[in-house]
Amino acid sequence: MKMTEKQLEQIRAQIKRVKACGNPFYTERFKNIEPEDIKTQEDFENLVPFCSKQDLRDAYPLGLASVPEEEIVRIHSSSGTTGAPVIIPYTQKDVDDWATMFARCYEIAGITNKDRIQITPGYGLWTAGIGFQAGCEKLGAMAIPMGPGNTEKQLQMMQDLKATVICATSSYALLLAEQVESRGLGKNIKLKKGIIGSERWGEKMRNRIKNILGIELYDIYGLTECYGPGIGINCTEQTDGMHIFDDFVYIEILDPQTGKPVPEGEIGEITLTTLVKEGAPLFRFRTHDLAAFVKEECPCGRKYPRITQILGRSDDMVKVKGNIIFPSTLEDVIKSVPGTSSEYRAKIEHAEGKDKMTIFVEVEPGVDRAETALEIKYVFKQKYNMTPEVEVVGIGDLPRSEKKTKRIEDLRFN
Repeated sequence: MKMTEKQLEQIRAQIKRVKACGNPFYTERFKNIEPEDIKTQEDFENLVPFCSKQDLRDAYPLGLASVPEEEIVRIHSSSGTTGAPVIIPYTQKDVDDWATMFARCYEIAGITNKDRIQITPGYGLWTAGIGFQAGCEKLGAMAIPMGPGNTEKQLQMMQDLKATVICATSSYALLLAEQVESRGLGKNIKLKKGIIGSERWGEKMRNRIKNILGIELYDIYGLTECYGPGIGINCTEQTDGMHIFDDFVYIEILDPQTGKPVPEGEIGEITLTTLVKEGAPLFRFRTHDLAAFVKEECPCGRKYPRITQILGRSDDMVKVKGNIIFPSTLEDVIKSVPGTSSEYRAKIEHAEGKDKMTIFVEVEPGVDRAETALEIKYVFKQKYNMTPEVEVVGIGDLPRSEKKTKRIEDLRFN
């Protein structure tokens, strides 16, 4: 993706500012780099070092702050489930910019100030709930700030307040949709659109949620380290591709192994640089999210760069019998087998001197389970040259989640 001269100017200004702020984190990273050294995109790619999640963890708790403490109005944090949490400071401008981007997401999805937006993602240190709410208020729509869980209350408020938009993880959107279906509440639901984020989801899951609730679905993108959700979304054209707001972030898609740009249209790792963020600017942050640039211009006419849906994470990858497996690998097989539903899990174990992968798949009522299991094995063998164990179960037999769903459980190293 071609960097604009304005983006170059913004990056030079950010480097100049963080070098002057006295923060050891940035001082060390840019000790041998002067802003005026970065004259071209190639200079940026050759001179500016990558930033990893571990770098941010090492700065815990407030080592990323690049403004005086009195200018920090809020902090957010990643979960810290795999190590020390990452704490990101925000200035008032950062909070306002995030709300502006989020309101833009709603507008791109065709949502207006006449909508009633039910917000189910979590509040607190996590960036999700408060971002959805701030964007809603900036838009002027009615926020219904439910937060996660309490499905009974969610369904009651959805009906009583006539919510027109649901914001959720795909896992919780599915749970709510199945509850609407099983209770026969469809006639009472006024939902028109769903804004879904936080985890990747496959075509079967998307279609199941869409068909049960009768709504349009939109993928929203973002991460705690870079404002939060709301730095990009797909539009009402419903084409493959999320618009990424390049007036706030510069996006690269790189080969995870070499760190070099992949050819346009090929899958790589999303790497982000914040252009105007004050509290904790990021430079070439490797997200581990995998996507590709969409070459074609969007029919909607917007000029923001577009990326595909998130196809997985480089750190979600597992290797089984020499094969690289992602959640999208399993979805690719399952969607091609008639009668399967959207929900699946995989368990990988090492027993009797060899690796073994078992796939658990839900199927529609009346489907021949033995035949479906055989077909999944056959398709997997044809596409990926390995044969997993397959256990076929009924709809609702696999656990549902109010947050994110872990699709692949690797027990080999426990």
